[in-house]
Amino acid sequence: MEDRQCGFYGLIIVFIVLLRFTNGELDYSIQEETKLGSIIGNVAKDLGIDVGKMTARKARIETERNSRGYCEINLRTGDLTVAKRIDREELCGEKALCILKFELLLELPLELHHISLKIDDINDNTPLFPKDTIKLEITESADKGARYRVNAAHDADIGQNGVQSYMLKENRHFVLNTQTTSAGINYAELILNHELDREEQHEMTLFLTALDGGSPQRSGTLTIDVTVLDANDNAPVFSQAVYEASLPENSPLKTHVITVSATDVDEGVNGEVIYGFNKMSEKSRKLFSLDQKTGEVTVIGDIDFEEGSKYEIYIESKDGYGLSTDTKVIIFITDDNDNAPIISLKSLTNPVPEDVSPGTEVGLINVEDIDSEKNRQVRCFIQQNMPFKLIPSIKNYYSLLTTDKLDRELMPHYNITITAIDEGSPPLSSLKTIQVSIADVNDNPPVFEEQSYSSYVPENNKPGHSLCSVKAHDPDWRQNGTVIYSLLPGEVNGAPVSSYFSVNGDTGVIQSVRSFDYEHFQNFKVNVMARDNGSPPLSSNVTVSVIITDVNDNTPQILYPAPEGNSFMTELVPKAAQGGSLVSKVIAVDGDSGQNAWLSYQIIKSTDPGLFKIDLHSGEIRTQRDISDSDNMKQNIVVAVKDNGQPSLSATCSMFLLISDNLAEVPELKDMAYEDSSSKLTSYLIIALVSVSTFFLTFIIIILGLRFCRRRKPRLLFDGAVAIPSSYLPPNYADVDGTGTLRSTYNYDAYLTTGSRTSDFKFVTSYNDNTLPADQTLRKNPTDFEEVFGDLDVSPEVGIVENKKTEIHFLSKVNSFERTV
Repeated sequence: MEDRQCGFYGLIIVFIVLLRFTNGELDYSIQEETKLGSIIGNVAKDLGIDVGKMTARKARIETERNSRGYCEINLRTGDLTVAKRIDREELCGEKALCILKFELLLELPLELHHISLKIDDINDNTPLFPKDTIKLEITESADKGARYRVNAAHDADIGQNGVQSYMLKENRHFVLNTQTTSAGINYAELILNHELDREEQHEMTLFLTALDGGSPQRSGTLTIDVTVLDANDNAPVFSQAVYEASLPENSPLKTHVITVSATDVDEGVNGEVIYGFNKMSEKSRKLFSLDQKTGEVTVIGDIDFEEGSKYEIYIESKDGYGLSTDTKVIIFITDDNDNAPIISLKSLTNPVPEDVSPGTEVGLINVEDIDSEKNRQVRCFIQQNMPFKLIPSIKNYYSLLTTDKLDRELMPHYNITITAIDEGSPPLSSLKTIQVSIADVNDNPPVFEEQSYSSYVPENNKPGHSLCSVKAHDPDWRQNGTVIYSLLPGEVNGAPVSSYFSVNGDTGVIQSVRSFDYEHFQNFKVNVMARDNGSPPLSSNVTVSVIITDVNDNTPQILYPAPEGNSFMTELVPKAAQGGSLVSKVIAVDGDSGQNAWLSYQIIKSTDPGLFKIDLHSGEIRTQRDISDSDNMKQNIVVAVKDNGQPSLSATCSMFLLISDNLAEVPELKDMAYEDSSSKLTSYLIIALVSVSTFFLTFIIIILGLRFCRRRKPRLLFDGAVAIPSSYLPPNYADVDGTGTLRSTYNYDAYLTTGSRTSDFKFVTSYNDNTLPADQTLRKNPTDFEEVFGDLDVSPEVGIVENKKTEIHFLSKVNSFERTV
């Protein structure tokens, strides 16, 4: 491949490619420190380029390393403008000519134009002496006309803007003479115009001013302190007028550069010579140091040929009494091959349509080596077995061309490695890999990572809660592979799916729009569509199953007895009840499910803590011991029903128990009511009791007469029907068998009476298909009860007749009346 590029065949191709470039050159000039945004020139007009096509052709400025960022092109107008502060002294130092080089690059077709920008100097720097104050020691024997050289002032500007003249403030003893060196540097000499007399004046001060030729003129002043001493006839003399030295770049610190030498024929202190820098740039001061006693120049900074190839330094020698001379030192920096070629991709058509013909130009490569001479000569090539090749074009540019047909189905992209090697010794090389993609058509629909998704969401979630994230991939390229997610139309519980969920079109994150309630619905499904941005678009769908998990957000509901403060519920306990006897039962349900609905029962307050106990799981209240005569007739029990959720929720109810065999023994029934019940409600209850008692008096007398002679046994009396109407159950209540809530066998309205040898249970309203119909009555014979409770007898004082046909109960009416009130 290298032979192909460097041989005769390559030269013919280069000639053909050059025909596609316009090698126009433009020269502009501008003053330094020009305001940002100032127009340098209109390149579109000067090169004859259509301004309207500059954007489409991707016109841009390409620069060398030291010229980067100073200018930019306005694509709307074609103007070349200042984009960065330009300081001539910083860019070019003391060079008389300061030029920045740019290249204007356009595509479709490729064009390259060279632009040179000359930076003109302005008077923006003040002349400066090496020191603000110097001391000059002169013997009183000095002859009239003696000359004393003063170090030249330095001005960073050049030409007319540099130092042009000096001015000495008028004094009695000295006059000024301006001289020019062979290098064109102006310096000042003090000429003794009147002999000195140490006894008359042994010290004096002179003021020397350096003036440049700029407009407006700038100046700098030096203070000279003159001391009159004893005789000293001779100034130091350097061995050479000009010293030259060669220094390789990248020399280590403290490397010896050169040693200057000056001698003074005087003896003693008058013949001692010290050395110092006289005139040098700030850049030179950071690179070199001078030994004041030996005159040795050494390296103190990084020497880089690319930053500067030549440095001029002026060194002064001074004897013990201030007589001085100076010399010039020129240091040449030699280049080493220390910079590898730099490969830059200037233009690339990416992606490349797979139907392009061979020979199509797809890229432009620039290779630059900042070394000099043969160290910057570069060869450039790419690896073999690729459907591309590199063709040299203008200067340091190469064109990347296709050589064969492209097929994206076989290779969707190519990684092209460009190698550049210079001719230095040893040679240095660089590699750059560029990826060329092949354009695609939209022939692949998005594919989800999973066939279906599931998400578990706790109920009572906040709107905006993230349920899950769906992800689909499309192997197509760019917009053909960009996936957008959306919800397919549908309904959840009769409402649009969009009222429950939303999906992020970019990320596929599904979020809830509202809060969910496990007691209303437990799961549902939603369909998500992934669609690409191709033309025409392709899509695919996936099903997301959302499962609502229960949280403990329902407090247990007590069905019997009614919760505290809602009604007056009283149970009669026979005095002869033995330990373990069933007294009553607390029935409660919980709208939650699972362990959140597991209920436990606990007595938290009672009149006699040792008399009654409650089963932890069933809620059955039983006696712990036999009832004695000393026990309080009126017993109040407060029961707490707690679920097993985290955190646990609970409810309480109160149950009033009367230890008595008949109602006549109870002195005041109204005392069993809640203390905070109103007297008005009690009056209604008493009126209702009297009315109902009168109505059924005949039936009570008949029943008492029939059973008077039989032996009476204490019976368990439920004061009022244990009625569990369906309205007590929570909405959508779903009972779990064995969880501690109301079991299906209790889901009926029951009426229980005592005082008869035959006990009737009437199943009024059934909540289970396995219970008896409402119009059937289960009759128990006295012998059936005797197996459990022994011989039953009728109490003459306590008795309520229940007729199967009337099914009316006296306390049931009271409770019904109380609810109505």
